[in-house]
Amino acid sequence: MRVREIFAKTVLTRTAISGFDYCLNPYVGCGHGCRYCYASFMKRFTGHKEPWGEFIDVKVNAPSLLKNQLRRAKPGMVAISTVTDPYQPIEKTYKITRGCLEALLDKQFPVNLLTRSPLCLRDIDLLKRFKKIEVGLTVTTHDEAMKKLFEPCSPSISSRLKALETLRKERVRTYAFIGPLLPLKPAPLVKMLEGLVDTVLIDRVNYPNKVKGLYRKNGLDAYLTDDYFNVIGMDLKERFEKKGIAVSLIF
Repeated sequence: MRVREIFAKTVLTRTAISGFDYCLNPYVGCGHGCRYCYASFMKRFTGHKEPWGEFIDVKVNAPSLLKNQLRRAKPGMVAISTVTDPYQPIEKTYKITRGCLEALLDKQFPVNLLTRSPLCLRDIDLLKRFKKIEVGLTVTTHDEAMKKLFEPCSPSISSRLKALETLRKERVRTYAFIGPLLPLKPAPLVKMLEGLVDTVLIDRVNYPNKVKGLYRKNGLDAYLTDDYFNVIGMDLKERFEKKGIAVSLIF
């Protein structure tokens, strides 16, 4: 892993993503190295030659820069993060995400935070003090073996579920992001998440050639169809809604 400390020029950025006013990414690159990650396009703008998942740029000035930006920014919903995981392993050392949360809490900007990591529980003291916040855990499948195939360096599914359970006990609003929709069986996934989340978002996977190759190499060709996403997506939606959990299909 190549780690580089950088000084960002801006950290709170306006976004056109529906439902959000700003996005905030404490890092460039991600140590989770998910093989389907759309954010690998960032390599085009950073000059990195390393494979996606093998470099991280740490925005060491992000918390102080954010404090300055917040003095002038109009209050609005902040999405953390959109092209990196704010709680990837390096956050244990640098605590950039924590510093940014402290700045946002001081101004009480509303936050939507998405991660794959139970490390978010380290900052539960801050999360509980926001007037408006949602914390999401990405859960792309119920199958741990499938998770390891597509997300080799990310935390286990069980650890994510435990994080959601803890957040709920602490009265922090939670959601699950089932995106991308990896090979899965709807019934066990719904059972795993029942009682742990307020809402669910479901998204499909994009198919660059390297992702298609991974599916085919592992005999998963049947999942390379629009029918799979439409059928499984609707099945999940119906099952969650029967449990009283609101669902948004975003494909």
